[in-house]
Amino acid sequence: MNGTASTAQTSVLITGGNKGLGLEAARRLAEHGWKIFLGSRDEGRGRAAADKLAAGGADVVMVPLDVTSEESVADAVRLVREHTDRLDVLINNAGAPGRIVPPADATAEEVHSVYDTNVYGPIRVTHAFLPLLQAAEHPRVVMVSSGGGSFAVVTDPEQPVSAMHELAYSSSKAALNMITVRYAQALPHIKFNVATPGEVANHKFAATDMNHNTGQLTVTEGTDSIVRLAMIDADGPTGIFVDRLGPVGW
Repeated sequence: MNGTASTAQTSVLITGGNKGLGLEAARRLAEHGWKIFLGSRDEGRGRAAADKLAAGGADVVMVPLDVTSEESVADAVRLVREHTDRLDVLINNAGAPGRIVPPADATAEEVHSVYDTNVYGPIRVTHAFLPLLQAAEHPRVVMVSSGGGSFAVVTDPEQPVSAMHELAYSSSKAALNMITVRYAQALPHIKFNVATPGEVANHKFAATDMNHNTGQLTVTEGTDSIVRLAMIDADGPTGIFVDRLGPVGW
């Protein structure tokens, strides 16, 4: 199994891969023959999702992965290493919406719980998988963010998110955006880019569990930007923020 065919196969780890955008990105990349490491905090849901992908012909390994736990992340690295000596693509997709608490009522504890998943989570996972990424010929990291993390979007009164008064989610995604740029600058041999699943110019977002499936875009449309960044070639961009239509203002 570990012959030349497998060494040429592109591998991807997707956090929060058991549903929504993560699962759809996994399905789409599996169609290109990629090996999918499907990260899931809930093992039961993760196995069900992996079985569904495998039934469709995917080469998939379910990876128990809670991005808020150093121990879980370390275990995930060990499991992935049992299957490969490198990781071509990491998609930091796992995210928490928080409870949309008004700023006057928001506590540090409320904000911290969202940051633990949306900011510290991608740092934990990226740091832990960096050696496997660096072993790849053309490594890529995709951070799944939000138009709500853009100062340009949030300060535009035409954008619905400008009237959504909360602190945790939008500021966590703004932090994630900056973290991605800093990684991109410091590690130029790895492509670090940010995707939002919405259409910023059209004030649209993708239907997922996080918004109770109220988005106007399908989950497939929502993964367009994620899949595109996962598949950029060696001379592609790094440190950019895009949706499915093109660049998004920071």
